[in-house]
Amino acid sequence: MTNTTTNAEIAAALEELGDLYELDGAIVHRVLAYRRAAESIREASTSVAALARAGRATELPAVGDTLQEKIVALLDTGTIPAAERLRGKFPAGVVAITRIPGIGPKRARLLHEELGIDSPQALREAAAAGRLRGVKGLGAKFEEKVLAALERLAAEGVALDGEGDTGGRAGIPYSRRVLLPAAIELAQTLATGLREHGPSDARIEIAGSARRGADSVKDIDLVGVAADPERLARTLATLEQIESAGTATATGVRGRTHSGAAVDLRTASPSQLGNLLQHCTGSAAHNAALREHAVRKGLHVSEHGVLDDATGVTRTCTTEAEVYALLGLPSIPPELRENRGELEAALLEGGGGEGAGSPGTRRARGASNAGGLPKLIAQADIRGDLHCHTTASDGRASIEEMASAAQELGYEYLAITDHSASHGFGNDVSPAQLREQIERVHAIDATLDGITLLAGSEVNILPDGTLDYEDALLARLDWVVASVHTAFGMSEQAMTERMIAAIEHPLVDTIGHPTGRLIERREPYALDLEAVFAAAARTGTLLEINANPDRRDLNESLARAAVAAGVRIAIDSDAHRPATLQNMRWGILTARRGWLTKDDVANTRPWAELRGMRKRARAAASGR
Repeated sequence: MTNTTTNAEIAAALEELGDLYELDGAIVHRVLAYRRAAESIREASTSVAALARAGRATELPAVGDTLQEKIVALLDTGTIPAAERLRGKFPAGVVAITRIPGIGPKRARLLHEELGIDSPQALREAAAAGRLRGVKGLGAKFEEKVLAALERLAAEGVALDGEGDTGGRAGIPYSRRVLLPAAIELAQTLATGLREHGPSDARIEIAGSARRGADSVKDIDLVGVAADPERLARTLATLEQIESAGTATATGVRGRTHSGAAVDLRTASPSQLGNLLQHCTGSAAHNAALREHAVRKGLHVSEHGVLDDATGVTRTCTTEAEVYALLGLPSIPPELRENRGELEAALLEGGGGEGAGSPGTRRARGASNAGGLPKLIAQADIRGDLHCHTTASDGRASIEEMASAAQELGYEYLAITDHSASHGFGNDVSPAQLREQIERVHAIDATLDGITLLAGSEVNILPDGTLDYEDALLARLDWVVASVHTAFGMSEQAMTERMIAAIEHPLVDTIGHPTGRLIERREPYALDLEAVFAAAARTGTLLEINANPDRRDLNESLARAAVAAGVRIAIDSDAHRPATLQNMRWGILTARRGWLTKDDVANTRPWAELRGMRKRARAAASGR
């Protein structure tokens, strides 16, 4: 390898070394050190190979002197000696198996030792033959999950057994997509660079799935216009974040960043900005439906303009609203451009902006879209945050610091919801400590003006559906979030019964991150969601959109289905430090992608109103 070795290749080598060490039984801190360094290198905006040659790789987070030496060895010889030694103990296919969701190094080693499985293909054959269930601690359900994961990877075109482009790692690639916050940050950095170094009249906009607010992004899509679009396209290769770029033309250029992200810059003249931005923002399905709609009106729509068959004239648009107007439609918000009924709703709109239909009629009709496009919830609609953590459990700030940050965001209330005693990781709050915390929260609240602090808890839902605090203690809380943090592998029936038991608890206000997914990392646990939604609607229990960008759970489709079933949603940050209170942004995007309005979300209401919506308040009012 040389100075042209990419950051992704260096990160791949270090992550593989971490996997090999874990297979070999190394202490967890050593394994995590390599993974943290790999992540830091993969996200670096400059060439790590050049930094290492200059003895400066230690300037990166999580990279110390030992790793600096290993990177130089990799550049000089194409390998790391420690990795070569460990590869002699474990076939490359075993490392590939560790990357299959649901397995990991410990199970990969067990399968290798017990059944001699040394590749994903061997794993597939053993699972299909029913051999995995005979290994102690695994079972038939694990076998089913392995087959499903392998089928999913094959459907996504992921190469197994080292075939294809895997980013320098046998079998499974490190990451096929970038989470939205990182993608937007990178896109904004590139857009700023293009404005500063490109033509003075350049205008740059973020497009694609990032603009639509998707969970994760495969490519960074940018739209740029200038009087000299080819010059603007050539500018991309000059940016320090760009590792390589293709040939620039007047219509754009493709490149790749040092972090391995693909960048697609589409360029045109200023008069075509609306056409190009609309085309590059809509999903393929949305744009296809839009083209079909245009053809029925005797028009053809593309990134170049709107062609009228009758006159032969192509009209270009400087704004997206003009594009939609030429097609007889109101402007459709970017988050809705997924071909999930937005065109049918827009056709009912009758013109004029985003709003249509009262929230009440929209709730009654569910997902039928009758009445036009919804008036989507906005960040400014949020009045408070009902899920955050402090140093009492696994947070990184005090109650006072979290309250101050919430005040700066303009919130009217904040619920302090530290973890209960059995959540399974980090610090937690014992019943005695919770009693003290309730008093502390109320005492601090008494000193504050303009914000109400709520004493709450994120209580673990035990496998049998009970909670790990006594009801008498829960009754002293202002707000109760109940979440699953343990025993994820239960059957659908058992997990559904567990969840519904918590939903039916008279003191539970919200179910936190209801499906337990981690984007690109962990699949949702098995649930009969129709039954869950029905129980939540019947009991008045809120379901959460957890705005942590790793979760965004419920996702947009499930949030939309929940509202259609009569459920109200809470959008919470799940913040563990003051800065992550701003994760609310990602939850709002999820809600907008799910067609949610202000009325669908409980914490758009003032606390005085929200307090009365709790089950305990409704029960007291009815005399129960």
